[in-house]
Amino acid sequence: MLLRRLARPLLAVPFIYDGVSTALRPAEHTDAAREGADTVTDTLGVDRLDDTQVALLVRAHGAVTAFAGLLLAVGRTPRTAALALAALTTPLAVVNQPFTRKGDERKAKTLKFVKNLGAIGATVIAGIDLEGRPGMSYRIAQKTSSASKSAQHAVESAEKTGKYAVRNAERTGRYAVQNAKRSATTAQKSASTSARRARKQVERDLRSTAKSARAGAKSARAAAEKAAAKVS
Repeated sequence: MLLRRLARPLLAVPFIYDGVSTALRPAEHTDAAREGADTVTDTLGVDRLDDTQVALLVRAHGAVTAFAGLLLAVGRTPRTAALALAALTTPLAVVNQPFTRKGDERKAKTLKFVKNLGAIGATVIAGIDLEGRPGMSYRIAQKTSSASKSAQHAVESAEKTGKYAVRNAERTGRYAVQNAKRSATTAQKSASTSARRARKQVERDLRSTAKSARAGAKSARAAAEKAAAKVS
């Protein structure tokens, strides 16, 4: 944390100095700015800017650069300020590219171009510095891992639930078969008992009927004998 508080102002000092110098003395940068502005206006197909407009553009660029550098130096929205400085420096690198230059102009442009590239790299690094906090990729990886674990846990829970359901179904089936066997055995015993009772009842009824028939036959024979005695 202490190193960041020291490094950010050191990184911001050149931007603040260049921004203030450009805002106060725009004439020193007008030629380079005009070259870039002419390229943009020609590409867009609009009228070129005059000297006053180019100077105003240079002043505005310098003021914004100094302001962003000041924010970076004091630690106010340092990431946003650093990325803003990277964006503000990119046009300078384009204007100062040495590839189409020759001679001494190429050497001067190369020096500025390399300086601009270093400044862009440094500000991009400062802009993506999370101060030890987890970055977006780490958080996405954590969420993905958490989602994967949750899905795996859900699958394992489903498998366990399925196994429990199968076991319960098997137990229920076994209980149902056992109950059916018991019911069948009980019904068979009840039927056998009822059949025995019915047979005994029939036998008793037959014996009673036979006794009644024998008693009736005896009574009829006795009556016949009495009638025969009277006739004789």
